Amino acid sequence: MIAMYNSADLSRIHVCGGAKFLLRVETSSQIEDYARYDEIRNAIWDFPEDHLAGCRGLLGENYFHDGTSLFIGAHAAAPDGGLEASAERMVGFSYGFVGVRDKSVGFRSPDNLWFYSQYTGVLPEMEGFGLGLAIKEFQRDVLLSLYGIRTVVCTFDPLTAVNAHRNFRRLGMRVIDYRPATYGEFGGRLNRRDVPSDRFFMAWDLGKDEARAGAAPGERAGEIPCVLPAARQMIDGRSGWIEVETAGVLDLAGVSDSALMRIPADFYAVLKETDVEDPEVRRIPLTWRLRTREAFQTLLGSGFRVAGFLDILPGETGPGYILRRS
Repeated sequence: MIAMYNSADLSRIHVCGGAKFLLRVETSSQIEDYARYDEIRNAIWDFPEDHLAGCRGLLGENYFHDGTSLFIGAHAAAPDGGLEASAERMVGFSYGFVGVRDKSVGFRSPDNLWFYSQYTGVLPEMEGFGLGLAIKEFQRDVLLSLYGIRTVVCTFDPLTAVNAHRNFRRLGMRVIDYRPATYGEFGGRLNRRDVPSDRFFMAWDLGKDEARAGAAPGERAGEIPCVLPAARQMIDGRSGWIEVETAGVLDLAGVSDSALMRIPADFYAVLKETDVEDPEVRRIPLTWRLRTREAFQTLLGSGFRVAGFLDILPGETGPGYILRRS
C-alpha cells in the first residue's frame, strides 16, 4: 500500500547539537504501536483528562488505513547510533487530520480542504534540539507531497513566546481568530485551570515564503505606541523569591494604525512560579490573560490584524506583537 505513495518521502533525519533523530510518518497496522502517542502526549502536557482516542481508533484514523489523520513520530538514535522507528525511543510527535473550511461546501471541492494540526510536542528532556520546528517542517512537506493540501490550521496560546516565534517568524502563520477559553478549564504542566485557555486560531499557507515581520517600510518602530507594557515584580514563588514579569496598564486610547503589545518571555515559568496560595501572586498570569484578551479582541474587532511577532519589542526588554490596521 505504501508503494502507491512513492512520491512522498515518509522519513527524514534531523541532526542538532550532536544528536540525531529519525522523523517518520506512522504507517503501522499494529494497534499497540499507537499507544505511545498518548503516552508521550501525557508526558508532555501532564493532563490525563485530555487524551487521544484509543489505539484501535487511532489505527483506523491513519491515512494509510481508513482515515485522514497524519501521525509523525520523532525517534532518538540508539546508543550505537542506529536510527530506527521504535516506541521505546520515540521522543516527540505530531497528529492531525483533514478538515473543511466552508461547511456548506464540505468535501465536494479539494480547494475547501485544510489540515487541522491537533498536537505537536516533544518530551521535556528533548527540548533544545529544534525538534518542534523540524517536525512542523516535515509535516508541511508530507502534506504537500502526499495529501496535496496547502493550508494547515491550528491553535496556540498567544502568551507563549516560544510558540509565537516559531509560528510567526519561522513558519509565517497568520491569525484567523481569537478564541477565549477554547478548551475550558485546561490543566496540566503547561496550563492552569484558573487561567482561561484562550487561543489564537492560526492558518499556515504551505506555499508561502516564511514571514519575519518587523517595522513596515518608512515606519519608525520606536514610535509605535505600546498599548500593553510589562513590569517586573519580586514574588515568593514556588521555587522561592524570584522576579517575574507582570502585565502593565492596558491603554488603547490614541491608537491609530499600529500598536505594540508585550507578552511574558516565558509564560510557562510565570504559570509555574505563581502557582501558590497568595491570591495576589496567583492572579499574575490571569491578569496577563485578561488584559491581552481585551487588547486583542478590541483591536482585531476594529480592523487591526496581528502583523508579526518580535523577540524584543522597541522600547521594551522582552517579546511581543505588532498589530496594524488592515
